[in-house]
Amino acid sequence: MKQNQNFKISIFIIWLFAISGIIGVSSSAQDWFLSLTPLNLLLSLVMVLLYIKHYNIKVIVALFIPFFLGFIAEALGVNFGLIFGTYAYGENLGYKVFGVPLMICVNWTLLVATTADVAKYFVKNSVISAMLGAGLMTGLDIILEVSAPRFDFWEFENGIIPIQNYIGWFVTAFIAHLGYQYFKVETHKVISWHVLLSIIIFFAIFLFV
Repeated sequence: MKQNQNFKISIFIIWLFAISGIIGVSSSAQDWFLSLTPLNLLLSLVMVLLYIKHYNIKVIVALFIPFFLGFIAEALGVNFGLIFGTYAYGENLGYKVFGVPLMICVNWTLLVATTADVAKYFVKNSVISAMLGAGLMTGLDIILEVSAPRFDFWEFENGIIPIQNYIGWFVTAFIAHLGYQYFKVETHKVISWHVLLSIIIFFAIFLFV
């Protein structure tokens, strides 16, 4: 009974932050709410981590793979214009190392973990589910790119998003998925669905607001 209650509270918190964020970012307090983006990302990842069934070294390695790959890819992009194109991060994603906010690496881990759960719901083959997961992440990036400059997350040179960015996202996400899914991390799929849907709905709304 208590476990079920905790689960409901977790779902409530996920959507509370998402809905509060939508209202806040749409208000005159936009800057303050956007400054809380790192906290929201951390909270979302914590929700996923809390429901991992068995912790061991393999789980830690699996979670570290998208974090590490994301950092390397982003560092190459920010500093040399490789993989994603030429762009720079703003201030609302927090502390940076080599121009890369550590929260964007948290975001890579969060998105790989949640899209892996969604992909594996439809496809059991690891390679195909990795491709589907990478496709989901790339589709989400298309939505994210619209609001990123407005929210001072990141912006591409001359405000033009190159096709290279989406190709880079798909390839990097695919490799991260292959590594992550290899370890068969047992997460709570319902939590992953809620986290991913809350992110998609948040940014989809700002395509029109």
